[in-house]
Amino acid sequence: MSAVAELPPKNFELLPKPGGDGERLEVSMGPQHPSTHGVFRMDVVLDGERVVKLKPVFGYLHRNHEKIAEGTTYLASMPYTDRLDYFCSLTNNWAYALAVEKLAGLQVPERAEYLRVILAELTRLQNHASLCGFLLQDMGAMGTPLMYAFREREKILDLFEAISGARMMCNFMRFGGLRCDSPAGWLEETQKGVDDFPRFLDEFETLLNENEILMARTQGVGVMPRELAINASITGPMLRASGVNYDLRKVDKYGIYDRFDFRVPLGEHGDVYDRYMMRVLEMRESVKILQQALKSVPQGPIIDPKAKLRGFRPKAGEAYGRIEAPKGELGFYLISDGGPNPYRYRVRPPSLINLTILEDLCVGHFVADVVVILGSVDIVMGEVDR
Repeated sequence: MSAVAELPPKNFELLPKPGGDGERLEVSMGPQHPSTHGVFRMDVVLDGERVVKLKPVFGYLHRNHEKIAEGTTYLASMPYTDRLDYFCSLTNNWAYALAVEKLAGLQVPERAEYLRVILAELTRLQNHASLCGFLLQDMGAMGTPLMYAFREREKILDLFEAISGARMMCNFMRFGGLRCDSPAGWLEETQKGVDDFPRFLDEFETLLNENEILMARTQGVGVMPRELAINASITGPMLRASGVNYDLRKVDKYGIYDRFDFRVPLGEHGDVYDRYMMRVLEMRESVKILQQALKSVPQGPIIDPKAKLRGFRPKAGEAYGRIEAPKGELGFYLISDGGPNPYRYRVRPPSLINLTILEDLCVGHFVADVVVILGSVDIVMGEVDR
């Protein structure tokens, strides 16, 4: 092999500028770059330090999730859903369980419905807290905000471990309910954690909301107009930051969300600052939901007695189950031919859909802003590549 062939490929290229006036620089950011949130690459064309073109490049983490699910039983796919958004395995479980329950006509007992809501809102708290910490780290705030966020996340992961046996890959929900009931004292420990969480939010907001560096780096940066958000099928906090009142907990009222009093926060400008504030405000609403749910958990079974763990074969048909996951609409589309495996298994991942407008958000901004804008989108590569 020649010496030239042994050299690593260069990660930039000079391009002629239209009109012949100087040159533009094409830079490949990632997948090794620590600010690109996993094995994700951006091909960025710069005019000086301003972005004139950006192409998201992914596929490095593709694991054939959907095809594997079509070759195994319905239940065996539940632990695979944990690996989609590995920050939010319990909400992944719920969306998949909801699709199968629609397909098989299963009814979830009251106690299991309440526990599902509690686990989903705890998941939202730890996801949003982590996002805020990572976003501040992307801006250069090394240490304090992220450690504050991870301190609270650890408390929630301890609760997940106590009820499911695992901190992240919980594999806890089942078709028609849950794998097991909550252990003695778990609801009381959860209540203590929920009661204490607003103190963290108060500290976090006092430190950051009016911080002049945060405001300068985020206000007016990465603006997503309302029309673009709707036309690009953006969902979750990204969509609501642009002022669109759409939350599946209110729209579909899946589970028992219609029993709880909470509001849907909305932004006005659709910039990075609004997307940051959406997560903070949604955490406060999750605390409200948790306070209501924890006071009302009934006794009773935690799984539909008609649910079968072995020999499960739903009738031929199709179903789509979707939930308001922390990052947006997470949906599972299933087709059954009456066999033990899904004939077709399809995931609608919010991270992938929300990434599609990254170029629209970044063009015209400085290259340093690109990292912050990407951080505000809140992606996880496990569900982008599947």
